[in-house]
Parts: sequence; C-alpha cells; structure tokens
Amino acid sequence: MQKEVKPYQLDGVYCNSLTNYSRFLTREVQIGNIPMGGLNPIRIQSMTTTDTMDTIATVEQTIRMVESGCEYVRITAPSIKEAENLANIKKELRFRGYDVPLIADIHFTPNAAESAARIVEKVRVNPGNYADKKKFENLEYTTDAYQAELERIYKKFTPLVKICKEYGTAMRIGTNHGSLSDRIMSHYGDTPRGMVESAMEFIRMCEDQNFYNLCISMKASNTQVMVQAYRLLVETMVKEGMNYPLHLGVTEAGDGEDGRIKSAVGIGTLLADGLGDTIRVSLTEDPEFEAPVARALADRYERKSEVLSPKSEVQTHYKASHSEPSEGQIATYSPYQYTRRITTPVQQIGGHFHPVVVIDVTGQNLKDPYFLSAIGYNYSAGLDKYNLTDQACDLVYLGDSLPSFSLPGNLKQVYNYQTWLMLKDKYNCYPLFSEAEFNEVKIKDEVLNFVSVNAEQFNNSTIQQFDNTTIVILETSQYVGIQQQRGFFVALQQQNIQVPVIIKRKYINIDSDQLMLYAASDMGALLTDGFGDGVWIDAPQNISLSLVNSTSFGILQATRTRISKTEYISCPSCGRTLFDLQETTQYIRSKTDHLKGIKIAIMGCIVNGPGEMADADYGYVGTGPGKITLYRGKEVVKKNVNTPSALDELIEIIREDGNWVETIN
Repeated sequence: MQKEVKPYQLDGVYCNSLTNYSRFLTREVQIGNIPMGGLNPIRIQSMTTTDTMDTIATVEQTIRMVESGCEYVRITAPSIKEAENLANIKKELRFRGYDVPLIADIHFTPNAAESAARIVEKVRVNPGNYADKKKFENLEYTTDAYQAELERIYKKFTPLVKICKEYGTAMRIGTNHGSLSDRIMSHYGDTPRGMVESAMEFIRMCEDQNFYNLCISMKASNTQVMVQAYRLLVETMVKEGMNYPLHLGVTEAGDGEDGRIKSAVGIGTLLADGLGDTIRVSLTEDPEFEAPVARALADRYERKSEVLSPKSEVQTHYKASHSEPSEGQIATYSPYQYTRRITTPVQQIGGHFHPVVVIDVTGQNLKDPYFLSAIGYNYSAGLDKYNLTDQACDLVYLGDSLPSFSLPGNLKQVYNYQTWLMLKDKYNCYPLFSEAEFNEVKIKDEVLNFVSVNAEQFNNSTIQQFDNTTIVILETSQYVGIQQQRGFFVALQQQNIQVPVIIKRKYINIDSDQLMLYAASDMGALLTDGFGDGVWIDAPQNISLSLVNSTSFGILQATRTRISKTEYISCPSCGRTLFDLQETTQYIRSKTDHLKGIKIAIMGCIVNGPGEMADADYGYVGTGPGKITLYRGKEVVKKNVNTPSALDELIEIIREDGNWVETIN
C-alpha cells in the first residue's frame, strides 16, 4: 500500500504554480514492468501502423519503436480477432527478448477490450464511443433519461473494469475532442468542459468499483482546445480528490515541420505547467520517428523537474484541498478560454492586428537583397521590386549594421538605439532601447519605440513610462522562462497597461529540430493564453534564416493566432488505416497547399474520421479498400468514391464552395 502524504493546494488552480515551474505529483500507476506517474520520469510511447493480424510485421515495427525510445507500444484492436492476436504478438516479442508493455487501442468494441485486457498490460478506451453513441444527432435528454444512459453505460463498462482488476491491467480513459458522444454534446456542447465530463463519468465508474490503475487523456487537433481541456481536467480531478497521471498528445498533428511544431505547442504548454506523465507525438510518419521528438520535449522539462515530496513519499488517492487563487495571480485572464490580451495598437502591431514576426538578419550579407527570399521577400532584379509570400516577416532586426540596398517599403527595420540615432534617413526605421536607455534618453521616435525588458528583472518605474509609441520586446534569462514571461503580462494587466508585447526567446547550442520544439513550446504556451503581439526567435547562426522564419509562422498557425497557409489535420496512421496515409497526405498537400486558411482532414479510417476531423473544413476519409468518403465539415458529401478520383472530387467540392484558388505559375 502506497503511503499517503499531506494534501496540498494548487496555487495555480490547475497546476502547482503559475510563477515557478513545479511538476504536479500524480498517483503512480503500474503498467507492466514500467510504472508511470508519481516520481517516475515522463514516459514515451507511440502506436504501431501495421495490420494487427500481421504478427511478424507488428513485432518488427514494435522493436524498431522500442529501439527509437518507446517505453510503451500501443496496438489497435478494432475487433476481437485482433485483440486475441495480441497474445501472439506478445509471445513473439518476449521470445525475442523484448518485454515492452503493450497497450490495446479500443474503439466501439467492448468485447475486444475485455479480451485484450487479459493479454496486454494496458487498454485504452474512448468514452465517446466505448458504450455511448456518436451519430452527430442533436438529442435532448431529461434528467431521468440522462441518468438512465449512464446506468446503461455502467453495466456495459463494468465487465472490463473487473477484468482489469483481476489481471492487474492498467487503463487509459482517452477522451477525443472530435468523438464526444451525442449525449455529452447535447448537454455540454463541443467544448473542453464536455471532454472533461466525458472522462470524469468513466473515472467515477472505475472508482465506484475501487479501480484506480488509470491514466487520462484529453486529445484534440486544436491546440487551444487540448490545453484548456487538460487544465480543466486537473482542476476537476483535484476538486474530487483525484490525481491520476496524464497522457499528453495533440491528435492528428500532421507531418514534418508542421506536425512537430503543433505537437510542441500543445504538449510543451502543459509540460511547462508541470502537467504530463507520458507523451505521444502523433505524426503522419513511421512511428519510430515519433519517439525522438517526444523524448526531446520530455528531457527539456525533466531537467527542471521539481517534486513536492521526498522520494520516499508518493501521493496516492487523496482529497486535495482546493482554494481560489491568491489575489491577482490568475484573475486577469482565463486559462480555460482563449481571449487575446487587450492592447492599444502601435503602427499595426497589437490591437486587432495579427501577431507579427521579427527576424534577426544581422548575420546575413547585407549587400545582397536575395537573402530576403528566405524570409518571404523575393527580389526581382529586372523589375527592381519584391514579391511577397504569405510568410513574409513583418520586421527585421539589423542591430548596428546598415544594408547597402533599399529594403521593401513595408518591411520595418529595427536598429539599436545609438545606431538609429545616427541614421540620416529614418523612414521605416525604429529604435530598440535597453531598459536603462529608455529611462534616461530624451530623443525617441515620434511613432514607434521598442524597449527590451527582461521578465525577471524589469523595473516597475519603466512600465509607468510606457506610452502610445511603445512596444515591449519581452525577454527572459531562464532556460524555460514561460512562468516569468507570463508574470510580466499579468503585471501589465493588473496595472491596465495596454502596450503591445513581442515575445523574444534566445537559443544557443541547439540544432534545427530542437529550435522548432523549444520555440513552439515557449512561445506557444504564451500565445495560447492570449499573450503576445508578435514573436522573435533569436537562433544560433548555424540555423538557416528560412527555418527561423517558417518556425515563427508555424507557431502562430499552430496556436490559431495567425493563419498563413493551408492546415492539414492528418492522423498518424495505425493498423486500421485503409490507404498509404503518408503518400496520400503528401499528394493532397501538393495540390492544395496554396489554399491559405483552409483546414483539410486526411483520415485513414472511420474511427479517426469523421469524429477527429470535426474541426476541419473538408475531410478525406478511408471507408473501405479503395474507397473514400468526402466531407464538408461534419456533413457527408460523397460516399465511397473510388480512390483514383477522390482528390479531384474533393477539389470540386472546395470549388463549389467558392474556396478554390487557382495556382499562379
């Protein structure tokens, strides 16, 4: 029996603290020979993409996943025959010397879950479709009818709980944003609160039967929804005396750079809050490529990990005291609903204008205008003009360097104050002050002045000098300084100071992959809370300017604060997938990636679509061998289209809606 420790308050309402990093201590759950939660490190997992009935292929892919860093491996079991074959897969893995805990992924089929629970170390069930209904129907329930449905679900769910108790099998209760049941939707709507209540119903049923070997997830393809749901979950659990470990993931994140940035925004925001015990990065790539990305995210926060109790004391099922936050701590904004901080715009920065992108070009050849193509400005020598892309940055930092050519007229130039002071032509050129300079000098620009402020060391008297020409460049000297930067935004709100703020982060001694993940985590966390009117990634010289620029825009896209390209919501593939998801995603992308602002979902099977693509404008869903069903939002437009003509049919639907744009060669 684990030792109880004294309960503690969540000073941050949904986390230990909003001002200092501190990991939320959860109940330890045993999954095979690798425990999760408690004082254990953040665990890494992924999911196979092979046909579960192909034992050898699944075993060999599982081994590749383990060797890439997976500590748990999830395998789909869409019916009882796949569930039963998990025994053969497990036997072959053990024969080859691999004792990795296996997780059965279940949708719709309680009998498959019950069979799998006798074989593997953990089962995942989705409360939206395990014993409930999802037909996209608007149903109305009386209180009695709603309770009657819960009692029906309880009876259907109880056998699985009893089997898990008997066999020592763990369970993940995994809510997905796009697959909330009609019953939950009728009562709570398509909301984070609905996601939380969907999971809480199943948790309460487990606890009613004294089963506590649980972990919980709140996945969504929309990072704002995902973050809000996990925060609400923790707050709700603590109120009810629970501290179950959390499985973090952004579902249907996509592939490549976009998938990594989107995953880092969602997962990194919660890790920075001190939440999360296991993570899965869902990429539309081979699963062995997911674990290194997840590990990079986990390692960064485990270096800062702090625990609230000595190692000999691990919290189990406890009744935590829960109080309102201290005055001003979180009263200025809601962590459960996105609202952008109110600011007074300065030169189209702040206010209702989309967040801007600042790029440091001090290391570039300032005699060559062609370097600007990396940041969205394609120079034509014959016409002596620039053509802008959808990802053209808004400002460039030149420091103390002067270009020998004319920059584009709509590209603002930022210089260090003393260099700016010496410029003869100050058109479109603006000064950047240190805090000391800003407090001391008399000469400033009449319309726009940038002042660099350190979130840990700012002088309150400096804040009082901000006027309607001021934009703050907010920096931090912390390795992970989200809490400190967020604290500065709260301080501004408390004093009703509405100056725009550009979030700046400096990174040294990292590679390109780390830059994407770290910047997305750091800046995405603040943008998700409604903070920030721009981003500035100060990257090492070994990282290309184009990557810095695309990462900046990618972060804004992933946080839904500035849309600059087509968004693809694509599942990571699994044994249920009915076509080559990676190849199909790339093909669809090649024909539609010019449709700025359109969200297209590419789903491998009926389990992930239409539910998980509920946030998309259009959907391409596998519904049988060689057959695709096309969606407009949640509405089926064409069923069972032959795969060779499916993309053309999808384009025609987009065209009918007036959303198609011809490409310009």
